[in-house]
Order: sequence, then structure tokens, then C-alpha cells
Amino acid sequence: MDHDPGLSALSALGGFFVLRTGEPPHGPPPTLAEAYAARDADVEPEVYANPVIFRVRKVARSVRAPEPRVAASLAHLGFAARLWSVALGAAALYGRVPDLDPRLLRWDADASAPDDLWLTEVRSLPAERIGEVVRDGHLVPLAAALRAQLPLSERLLWGNAASALMGAVRQIDRWAAANGRTREASRARALAADLFAHPDLAGTLDPATHRRRSCCLYYRLPGGGLCGDCCFDRPPGAPPSHGPRA
Repeated sequence: MDHDPGLSALSALGGFFVLRTGEPPHGPPPTLAEAYAARDADVEPEVYANPVIFRVRKVARSVRAPEPRVAASLAHLGFAARLWSVALGAAALYGRVPDLDPRLLRWDADASAPDDLWLTEVRSLPAERIGEVVRDGHLVPLAAALRAQLPLSERLLWGNAASALMGAVRQIDRWAAANGRTREASRARALAADLFAHPDLAGTLDPATHRRRSCCLYYRLPGGGLCGDCCFDRPPGAPPSHGPRA
């Protein structure tokens, strides 16, 4: 990472792993520290006034969510996946993680990956600090911001975080298998195993199947169905099926 200040190697893993560096070209969006501190869900927020709630409402319109908590869960799941991907991808490729201090990381809640996140200063940390960087630095304050403004279960949010982390591991595995990079895949899996041992994530996934033990509520969308790691075998309220699991 010290010899790649733009973190350009992350692009090999896919756009979700990419982290822009420097200042955004069209003016600086809020830092994530500012986003997590905002608490004005009762008004229609501008993107810069309350980025978390702005993103939830943007997702709600996009997927026609029937209730705010469904959109909030899906927005949270996507953002958790973004953070884990950047950090775990860097750890796999560089053996280090970038310091994702919320005061250094700017977030355009109206943009999609990779243009949503901009790291204004690249500072390298030991890979073993990935939990501190993502879980403590982002997922804890993000969950607090969401739960202060919307009716969301803490168990659901940690289930989302676990599902997002496992998704990042799988993508690194696929890339490594296709490119003969077994060392990088092993490094990512070892770090993920340590992360899943933390009390916040322990027990969130079935250890044998990696299916989650909580639901992200995706099935509640019009035509939503089930995610690949859903805790349900069929959507709640649906009649029993004798065919393969959805």
C-alpha cells in the first residue's frame, strides 16, 4: 500500500472494492463522521444534511420498499458490504488496511460505487486492525444512527454485517481462484475468521452453511423472494414448496 497511494490494485477485485482517494472533483460531500452524527429523520433531508436517511429514502424509491425499515436494512447491507470489501480487499492484496477514519472518509450518498466513497488521506494500518477500522469505526456508529431514527433490530443489522463480510470473502475467493492467488484468499479468510469470532458477529451465520440467522427483509419487497443466504426456506406467509430452495 505504501507504494500504491491510490489503492489502484483494488480495481482488480471489482468496482465494489474500489476506494477513490483525494478530494472529490465536484466539491466535498460530508465525512462519514458527519453522516453518523446527523439526526433529522423527521424532515426530508438534503443529501448533505443527513446522508444516512437520504440514502435510505433513495433506496426506498428505487426498490419500492413497502416500509422504511426494509429500505433501511437494504441500504445498510449495501453500505456494510462496501466497507468490508474495501478493507478486506486491501488486507488481502497489500497485507495492510487503509485507515478508514470516518473523519477522513467522505461519502456521497447520492452516488453509487465506486464514486460514493473518497478517502482524503491514505494511511496504512496493520491488517489485524480491520475489525477496529470497519466494525468499531463504522458499523457501530452507523447502526446507532439508523436505530436512533428508524425501527430496526440490532440483531438484523449485525446479520447484515455478517452477510456482507461473507460476500466479500466469496468475491476474493473467486478472484483468487481465477488468478492463482491462493495466498491472498487465505489471508482474507483468516482475517474473516477472526472477525466472526467477535461477540458482535459470533453466531450471526450458521457455521456449516454460512446461512444467516436473521433476515434482511428483502422478501418484503414486491417480488423480492429470498437472498442466497436467507435464514428462511421460503418467504414467511408463502405456502410450502416441494421444489428446491429459492
